[in-house]
Amino acid sequence: MSLHRKLFARIDEMNENNARTRWIGRPFKERGARTPIYVQKAITKAIADTAHNSGLEVTVAFDYGSRAELLRAAQLAMNHGEVTPESISSHLYSPDMPDVDLLIRTSGETRISNFMLWQIPEATVYFTDHAWPDFNAAELDQAISSFQRDKQR
Repeated sequence: MSLHRKLFARIDEMNENNARTRWIGRPFKERGARTPIYVQKAITKAIADTAHNSGLEVTVAFDYGSRAELLRAAQLAMNHGEVTPESISSHLYSPDMPDVDLLIRTSGETRISNFMLWQIPEATVYFTDHAWPDFNAAELDQAISSFQRDKQR
């Protein structure tokens, strides 16, 4: 089963746990967007089906690169005549998303890889050797424990 199908097949579980799906990436209708239609539909459905939840937010990135996001935000801010941190933030792909508290980096990678550079200034970064499809509840518990220890310092 492909990754997007695996993730979005768990909508009932997300609703049971009051979790909300969010998505970041190049807007579907924007010129040059590369997210396939079937993935767009799965993302749109998952967002709609979990929109009422108010707990944990799971943000999924497809067709996303932070440099492209920042360049687009700066261009839009310039077009509106004001380039400030607030105007840049207001033109990000998900302007209403708060800064990231915990960034989980899977697959043994120890770099940020052009990911949410604007949104992670104070984030705790948790590194794991597990690949994303194999990342499970026990590993998530370890990541959260690490985050809690980091915040106590």
